[in-house]
Amino acid sequence: MTDDATTPPYIYEGVDPVPEPKSTISETISEVTDTVKDTVHRLGDAIESGKKPGMPLSILANVAREAPLGSLLVAFLLGVAVARRR
Repeated sequence: MTDDATTPPYIYEGVDPVPEPKSTISETISEVTDTVKDTVHRLGDAIESGKKPGMPLSILANVAREAPLGSLLVAFLLGVAVARRR
């Protein structure tokens, strides 16, 4: 038996990662703003590409221009059909 007793290592020594500092509100707001701007830009590009001749938004706009009452009737009937399902 020896008198040189080694101390066991602490259980939590080096196991827990160092917590990252919490971001401030201004950093969070800037991240959200950047995300919203990117989303709006991509959505705008998708709408612009859909308005090109022969694309669905262009065809829909032409139909609505030629027969506005018919288009309104179709939109109303689609709204009623969707509302009744819920």
